Amino acid sequence: MPRSPADRRQYVMQMPPVPDPDQRAIDGFLDAIWAESGLAPPTLASYRRDLEGFARWRNLRDGGLAAADRETLFRYLAWRAAQGYSPRSTARLLSAWRAYFGWCVRQGSRADDPTALLEPPKLPRSLPKALAESQIDALLAAPDVATPLGLRDRAMLELMYAAGLRVSELVDLPATAVNLRQGVLRVTGKGSKDRLVPLGEESQHWLERYLRESRPQLVGKHNVENLFVGAERKPPTRQQFWMLVKRYAAVAGIDPAKISPHGLRHSFATHLLNRGADLRALQMLLGHSSLSTTQIYTLVAREHLSKLHARHHPRG
Repeated sequence: MPRSPADRRQYVMQMPPVPDPDQRAIDGFLDAIWAESGLAPPTLASYRRDLEGFARWRNLRDGGLAAADRETLFRYLAWRAAQGYSPRSTARLLSAWRAYFGWCVRQGSRADDPTALLEPPKLPRSLPKALAESQIDALLAAPDVATPLGLRDRAMLELMYAAGLRVSELVDLPATAVNLRQGVLRVTGKGSKDRLVPLGEESQHWLERYLRESRPQLVGKHNVENLFVGAERKPPTRQQFWMLVKRYAAVAGIDPAKISPHGLRHSFATHLLNRGADLRALQMLLGHSSLSTTQIYTLVAREHLSKLHARHHPRG
């Protein structure tokens, strides 16, 4: 049985291709749900991966998606468990199934929704990992700002920490999102919802330098929409940006393995709460649709205060 992610990818590559009827159905569903709900591209991409993976498995065994019933879904979940898939990836799969089969019922291609009685797996509640403020300072100072790309990287790191951006929000920013005169940034987050985030003096300073000194060299005479670009006038991908973060972490003396993809965003939220920020204001800054999502950071803040108390109080 393939257990590691690399083994599973190799195993999936050996599966039959997605049948044409299923591929057309998945394409139609993604087009429809994008038009209805305005889901972000990463969400649409994860739905596609999950549905195409299920369709390949179905093709290998009992036919296409149209005939899938509740028993089939349970058998697929059992197969995934045997392959070592995590509860979190299974929860994401159930979200894709619910959206897809719900759409099938609404458009009349199915009479029933086989996900109706499926319960999502219970996920462990893991606390976000935030860097210490001194580590953030060292990380932000790591790029060589004497080079165009180094100055770009400094501006990206400063902006991500100052505004609490998601990685996808950062790399997809258009140049028109920045208003240096008012010191704000317009961010399009999940569900295509816009929010205004203050830049702060430091990030505004590095953005101004990047726009004045670095971006003109990287863009040349071309008209480029994205705010942050590389040597080929293309924005860095999420994967490329996080490779940069890990590289700068090593320069700053931080273990790269201890920096998560959301590390700077988590640090932004945790440091604000530690300094007395209001939870509702933090919810708006992070672009969370539900306050319960933001409240997990209060656990991190309480943990920080407990450690301070234990370290410094005479009876701690």
